[in-house]
Amino acid sequence: MKYERGVILKVEKILKVCEKGHTYYKSSDCISCPTCDKENKPQNGFLSKLSSPARNALAHKGIDTVQKLSTYTEKEILNIHGIGPASLPVLRNSLEEHGLSFKE
Repeated sequence: MKYERGVILKVEKILKVCEKGHTYYKSSDCISCPTCDKENKPQNGFLSKLSSPARNALAHKGIDTVQKLSTYTEKEILNIHGIGPASLPVLRNSLEEHGLSFKE
């Protein structure tokens, strides 16, 4: 459900099928398949510590190592669709574990 001006709106979910044939419902244009996301979640590394939307957003931009992450400012990372403020502490800690930081 979605709220707009104090009124409850019903959001229609659409049945989708991914490339691998998994079926799922989404109310947005997002093409991310929940089943594929679970199957593709890294077992270790900084991407394994993030939510699926944040992980997918970084992967879509080619940011798959802490070294690549360190070439961006926090503001640039937050401007990527799918990355929210809750991801920043996880990303900062991952960078610090490798002696790195966000670009100034």
